[in-house]
Amino acid sequence: MDEEERLYFIDATHPTKATKITNGGIKTGVDKPIETSESRTPINLIGVIAFNAPEQAIVKPYEYVNKESIMDFLSKIKETHPTISTLHVVLDGADYHSAKEIIEKVETLKIQLHYLPPYSPNLNPIERLWKVMNAQVRNNQYFSTAQEFRRQILSFFEFTAPTIKKELSCRITDNFPLFDFAT
Repeated sequence: MDEEERLYFIDATHPTKATKITNGGIKTGVDKPIETSESRTPINLIGVIAFNAPEQAIVKPYEYVNKESIMDFLSKIKETHPTISTLHVVLDGADYHSAKEIIEKVETLKIQLHYLPPYSPNLNPIERLWKVMNAQVRNNQYFSTAQEFRRQILSFFEFTAPTIKKELSCRITDNFPLFDFAT
């Protein structure tokens, strides 16, 4: 890739307001109530990161994640980089990522799509950003209202993520284990 090109990783996530219990200790014989909430209150997010700057993620909420929202999001990415000749976008093989309309749209935007192999979310670095978001915002937290939940999630990307560059750089790496093929 030359200086006129950029590499990005894109994905969607759908966190819900449901209480996400991940750890904690309760002494034997002690009852500990855990506040929970309904789970039918997702926020649909589409996000993109540059591998060398995960703290500068662009994340946008949508009512639905479908080919229309993906086309809108790709257009927004291109708008933020009008002087870049080609954007390379790595993404999974979800149906809405490979729709005919998407393929036509990216040609006009000068975006090249690169699809990950099936069932390999671990190869998409933005998945690790979603994990950090869960750890910082959702894990072991109770949200009394859908508005509070939405505000906390969006606040993470707007205010928290830009300030935790070191943590994100440690978690979002290209340090994949390599294995020899069995003979």
